[in-house]
Amino acid sequence: MIELLTANTPNGKKISIMLEEIKFEYKVTKINILKGAQFEPKFRAISPFSKIPVIIDHDNNTSVFESGAILMYLGEKSGKFYPEKNKGLIIQWLMGQMAYVGPMLGQHHQFHHYNPGKSNWGEERYFKIAKTIYKDLDERLEKSEFLAGDYSIADIATFPWIARHEWHDVGLQNFKHLTRWYKEISNREAVIKGFDLLKRDEKIPNS
Repeated sequence: MIELLTANTPNGKKISIMLEEIKFEYKVTKINILKGAQFEPKFRAISPFSKIPVIIDHDNNTSVFESGAILMYLGEKSGKFYPEKNKGLIIQWLMGQMAYVGPMLGQHHQFHHYNPGKSNWGEERYFKIAKTIYKDLDERLEKSEFLAGDYSIADIATFPWIARHEWHDVGLQNFKHLTRWYKEISNREAVIKGFDLLKRDEKIPNS
């Protein structure tokens, strides 16, 4: 059984979606990051950077931190969405999400959504980067149904960040191929279930 220690964030949703896709038994342990639970010694023992999500695989008493590493671990363990024949391409798009898409959209959230008006420089910089990310993903998805060919952990990693498109104010509908990809993934049963991470009947935003 997998224990998912997380908060209701895009990075947390990556893992609950993956767990639903591979049909593993799991339970969610909520980490209240607003109250600093991520800094408690017990949590830091398995997450040295005090970040969520983390999983504990109780089948073998193994813990894994960092969402990309967790997706790779679950892909290897299940044999799904991380095929050997396409690993190189999947890793590239997964690392692109981890190093660029997530961090940059996260900064856009901070300046544009949470703290508007506090820094014109920050708002303008990350709004421009957000638009570039949408454009880059759209161009890729014009050539490929999914980011790395077939549906994979690269798509699972990226989807929850694009699911916050209403925060981005970029206009998802302006990006034809990204919108097609978003709609297709939104309709997957496992994605619908996994998106509702805390079982509060949370719905995936429409495109």
